Amino acid sequence: MRAVFSLPTDVAPRGLPPVAETLPPAIERLIREINPEKIILFGSYAYGRPTPDSDVDLLVVVRSDEPYRTRYMRVAMALYPRLFPLDLIVKTPEEIDEALQTCSPFLQEIYTRGICLYERK
Repeated sequence: MRAVFSLPTDVAPRGLPPVAETLPPAIERLIREINPEKIILFGSYAYGRPTPDSDVDLLVVVRSDEPYRTRYMRVAMALYPRLFPLDLIVKTPEEIDEALQTCSPFLQEIYTRGICLYERK
């Protein structure tokens, strides 16, 4: 499976290759190992303002009955090793629905402004 997307920038973390080169293989590995419902890139890389000090912000939606910490670690380990700093949020579809219904400004911004890197069909 190939993760097909392009990033709007070739900014690289200090001393590392550009995220546009290193993120797609990490996303492919995540899809293969975790089988998520959805992966959304948000923050500076999605909104077009990254700097060499920016991290990659990802929201990964997974079906799981596991506690948050367990599911977070499973997703984080699927992204290891990686050549970019990462800020990771892992939610279930039910947690996303609840947050959007209660008008969470943070998740609403991710869903409206973020870049969907993958969505399971």
